Formats: sequence, C-alpha cells, structure tokens
Amino acid sequence: MSDLHCPATLLIARHGDADYPHAKVLSDDGGWLTEKGRSQVRALAESLRSRNVAGVWTSRLQRAVESGAIAAEVLGVESRAVDGLEEFSVGALAGRDHDDPELMGVFEAWKSGHLGTFIPGGESGEQALDRYRSALEEISDQHRGETVLVFTHGGVMSFCLPRMGRNARNDLAAQLFLPNCAVAEISIDADDVTVVSWPGSADRSVV
Repeated sequence: MSDLHCPATLLIARHGDADYPHAKVLSDDGGWLTEKGRSQVRALAESLRSRNVAGVWTSRLQRAVESGAIAAEVLGVESRAVDGLEEFSVGALAGRDHDDPELMGVFEAWKSGHLGTFIPGGESGEQALDRYRSALEEISDQHRGETVLVFTHGGVMSFCLPRMGRNARNDLAAQLFLPNCAVAEISIDADDVTVVSWPGSADRSVV
C-alpha cells in the first residue's frame, strides 16, 4: 500500500525504437515498436527487476502503450495509459521537414523562457509543461512510497522534467540527449520534484 507521507519514485523512460507511417516528415502518428524497440524494452524491464516496480504507466500513443505492455509482462505488473504524457503535437506543421524552421523557432523561444509561444495549431510550452506535470503528479499520488515505470516521449520528457525539478538546470537535456529506453529517475513528494538521475548521450543522433 502506498504511504502518503513518502515520495513516489518515477522511473521515466523514453519508449522503445519505433517506426511510423510518415517517418520522413513531422507527424502526430502514434507509430509502433520495431523489433529493436521490443528488445530494448525487454532489456530495460529485466534491468529493473530489483527495483520492485509497482506498476507501469504510459502515454496513450501506440509506441508508448506497446512499450508499457512488454515491460509490464516482464515485471509481472499492470500497465495503464494516462492523458498528459504524450509527445508535443506538431499541429498545423504536420507534413513539413523535421527541422522545419517555424517549429525550431518555437522550441528556441521555449528554451529562452518564452513558454507562451504556441506551435501553430498546437500547444504552448506552458500548456505542455502543465499537462505533463499534472500527469506525473496523478501517478505519484497513487504510488507514494513506491517505484513505478513511466513510458513517455523524448521531446516532451527533455523539455518538461528539467523544468519541474527543483535541482535541475533547464538546459539539462540540451547537454545529454535521450536514446530510446533511457530512464530518468524522479522523486515527487507533494509539489516537490527532484531529478535523481538523468541519462543520455552527448551525441544528438540518438534522438
């Protein structure tokens, strides 16, 4: 049973390697795990057996849901999807190149602290941060004193988690990019968020 007086430990992972129907352009497609991705998730779950993971949570996008199902089977727990953990929507920019200058301009504005800037047809940085924080707080409220595994997405994870953590710099993710199935350990106690560990690679090609 969860202890309401203890922090929850969230092992927040990027989903496994995935493929998409429109992989060469911006899209909000949910995608699906490749065989490589399935192997990555299994390996991650096996590595967490000693952590006594109480449950698995995921975004509602297919690549995350599939990751959660595989990990939950290995760990012998339930996997559940929740709103708020999804990747940024590219909105009206769908179909453009991944390095579209308009989208890059929005991200640069966010990184500079202008969180009210919107992705055309999508959300602002402030909205993304609010819904992501709410989802993680909802999960942590159900798992006080426990450890859970959460599958989410590299972009939103890299943007939001450093800004939630009282001990992390906002540009943390700009120094270490997140490969598939990389895990950031977060402790949440009431409204206090601590980034315990941040994985990653200095090689941007991993994303």
